[in-house]
Amino acid sequence: MNTAKIRLYVEQPLGPGQTVPLGRDNAHYLFGVMRQGIGTHVLLFNGTDGEWLAEVAKAGKKAGTLRCVQQTRPLQMPPDLWLLFAPIKKARTDFIVEKATEMGVSRICPVQTDFTNSERIRQERLQAHAIEAAEQCGGTYVPPVDALQKLPALLQGWDPARRIMFCDEALADNGAMALPREAGPWAVLIGPEGGFSEAERKRLAALPHAHATRLGPRILRADTAAVAALTLWQSTLGDWA
Repeated sequence: MNTAKIRLYVEQPLGPGQTVPLGRDNAHYLFGVMRQGIGTHVLLFNGTDGEWLAEVAKAGKKAGTLRCVQQTRPLQMPPDLWLLFAPIKKARTDFIVEKATEMGVSRICPVQTDFTNSERIRQERLQAHAIEAAEQCGGTYVPPVDALQKLPALLQGWDPARRIMFCDEALADNGAMALPREAGPWAVLIGPEGGFSEAERKRLAALPHAHATRLGPRILRADTAAVAALTLWQSTLGDWA
């Protein structure tokens, strides 16, 4: 059986003998950019059916058809970990979404805090970045990217069974609570470039399911903090442990 290095995310069901039609964008990428043709093989995943080896059955400039041959990997779900972060500059927000997908989160939740500079996001574009990251890192699951929501509203309806790892930049110069080794659903919360407001910090500190965590002796940039926090959680409680 031939192997393939190109991976594509598709929305169609995948299974033995299943045909998968390609739209203009994927057809252009596969046949125009990557120069694939009839008989070549591609790896497909859709976030639910695992990864499948597929053969090109039809190839055209604007469309094409793939046929599933065999499953190469089952669906591999990430830990039940959400990333909550305040959007920052465009390129750095893209970076956060890409790295969160690569590092293994189950949901990405942009939140608006008191000091968040951006009041809008392009949800579809961020979701596309998550798909591209999953294609490149070999993932079989793509975390959904939620619409931007205000932090108070999110906390108001929060399920207390999901613990929050609250990364507080104010703790950079002193000791802080260590991340408790408690299994179950979690969320990592990263603040904006200006940090959390005092009111937000007090509200989070009052929540029994929120755990303030120190990310070293230096104040990290928001995108760096996201990577550091996810690394800490994964190595302590996730599928890196």
